[in-house]
Amino acid sequence: MSARAWPTELRFSKSARALTVSFDDGASFTLPYKLLRLESPSADVQGHGSGPKPPPPLVSDDISVDKADPVGRYAVRLHFSDGHANGLYTWAYLRELGETHAAA
Repeated sequence: MSARAWPTELRFSKSARALTVSFDDGASFTLPYKLLRLESPSADVQGHGSGPKPPPPLVSDDISVDKADPVGRYAVRLHFSDGHANGLYTWAYLRELGETHAAA
């Protein structure tokens, strides 16, 4: 991600169950809520330190985001309908998820 690429819009869609992130360099990515939950940057999903990554969480297809809190100028904390609210989604991480998901 370019050091100057800042998000210009975060659009949450209940019907599509997805977050669309637009950046000031013109890039835009739609990230399904299920993907965001499965790839949460939290230690309980990614693992602690250099140890093995834990098994992926069981995530329902109808997962939703109930709330989103800004964290400074660099991230957002997502509160999922299953109660998970750990992990900070930095702008760089959202960009990385978008680029990886689009390439898949």
